Amino acid sequence: MTLHGLYAITDAHLTPDPSLISQVEAALKGGARVIQYRDKSDDQSKRFRQASALVALCNRYQRPLLINDDPQLALDCGAEGIHLGQSDAGLEQARALLGPQAIIGITCHDSLALAKNAQRQGADYVAFGAFFASSSKPCAQSAPLALLQQAHDQLDIPIVAIGGISVDNAAQLISRGADMIAVIGDLFSAADIEQQAQRLASLYS
Repeated sequence: MTLHGLYAITDAHLTPDPSLISQVEAALKGGARVIQYRDKSDDQSKRFRQASALVALCNRYQRPLLINDDPQLALDCGAEGIHLGQSDAGLEQARALLGPQAIIGITCHDSLALAKNAQRQGADYVAFGAFFASSSKPCAQSAPLALLQQAHDQLDIPIVAIGGISVDNAAQLISRGADMIAVIGDLFSAADIEQQAQRLASLYS
């Protein structure tokens, strides 16, 4: 599985329960290569139901679904992997639970040292950001554009850029070495999600 292109992340407010599946399908039709299910609520039954439905949808499009911060949910619903933050479950424990085939990504904020450590521990990709102001995470620490080029030169695993990414600013991240752009607001707040996904995905062509 090549990690390259548009990485779409769901949001409880922008992709609410009634329209979650149709919105994600529009993103997939438009060219999203990876979907991450991100829901921080405590409603375990809802999260399992939504994640399971997204697994079935992504399987139809032959795209991986990753679960944010919950290895057990990823195992239970049959997702292809997880995305972990620095304060979440450890990579080694997640790998032991999900197996060698699982895709595991790690948030590394603005730190190349964290990324190198994640690579040593067996991460499949690392994510840096926020590169621009983000409405999804307004308090996120910022990362410099130069970090992408440094990471590209020093790492052997794919690099994901996140944070306030839009059609208008994504090219400068891609040109500096971002293998994937992770997008929430600019994608799922669009009037035509499929068309916006096409615009974002086409930046890699």
